[in-house]
Amino acid sequence: MKCSARRVVQLTTLAVAMMALPYRCPAPLIFRPGEGWSYETPGGKNNWRRDRAKDQLDVAQKAFDEGKYRLAQKAATRILTPGVGWPLSDYAPKAQFLVARCYEARKMDEKAFKAYQACLEKYPKQVDVAEIQKRQFAISVRFLGGQWFKLWGYVPFFPSMSKTAEMFDKIVKWGPYGPLAPQAQMNEGAAREKEKDYPLAVEAYEKATDRYSEQPEVAANALFKAAGAQYKQARTSEYDQSVAGQAITSYKEFISLYPADNRVTNAQAVIASLQAEQARGNFRIAQFYEKNKQWDGALIYYNEVLLKDPASPLAGQARRRIESLKDRASHRPAASAIVSTNR
Repeated sequence: MKCSARRVVQLTTLAVAMMALPYRCPAPLIFRPGEGWSYETPGGKNNWRRDRAKDQLDVAQKAFDEGKYRLAQKAATRILTPGVGWPLSDYAPKAQFLVARCYEARKMDEKAFKAYQACLEKYPKQVDVAEIQKRQFAISVRFLGGQWFKLWGYVPFFPSMSKTAEMFDKIVKWGPYGPLAPQAQMNEGAAREKEKDYPLAVEAYEKATDRYSEQPEVAANALFKAAGAQYKQARTSEYDQSVAGQAITSYKEFISLYPADNRVTNAQAVIASLQAEQARGNFRIAQFYEKNKQWDGALIYYNEVLLKDPASPLAGQARRRIESLKDRASHRPAASAIVSTNR
């Protein structure tokens, strides 16, 4: 009982002491509709709210210039908040841009990109489109270089070439003929290649070839890259002759359109390797048909070896097999004889 009574006295004394020293208490937690919860120091020393949009933007800009990015973002966001700020005012576009700048300064690039995109979509005639796209491009390049996306905007989680490609795609769609669009289109293809999604990479490069055909350097690079993506896809597709054929066609088109390009020799070497691979594939198929005594099928594919790579060692073997199969075919009984025998 004594211990219990002593405990009550101690708790009572502590409570009285806390009530007697209110200045030691933490700042109160205050909720405001549209703004949420926030801590505020008694006396309003940290009050960043203003009664006019211009004054509120001045607070946000001053905080940004001083490197207080969280405060700047909070002050600028208030302008954009319906029911609290002035989302329809002339200061809203600048506030939205400042929010994006704060995210970028805080190294929250994905959120920054989306905030810049909101500037373009909400205020296309009131913001500096060139400046915004320049910043979006720089963010996308960082992700293309391997920067990780963040879980919930804070925790580094994983790199994503798919998300990166989508960023470049948005840049192109907003300004398809702007100064950054050709390289953004090429970077979209590069992101798809890193993702090993070769069909989408080819599609992105082909868009660059078609859309920027009047820019020879861009068009040539895009066509060469498209052929390269097809070549990579062909190497991962065993017995898929169609993709290899597409790559050969693209490389030949590149050589035809840009004969003076210093990559022509490389293109010719790749064509030769693809044709050799096609010949090997056809030779294996011909052997399969021959093994199963399907002579006509075997002849077709041995002939394909001669068409694809007539100078290769396999071509000599294919010729010998063709002669052998023709000899077998010449000794094959006629269909009518087979029918009469069966009777």
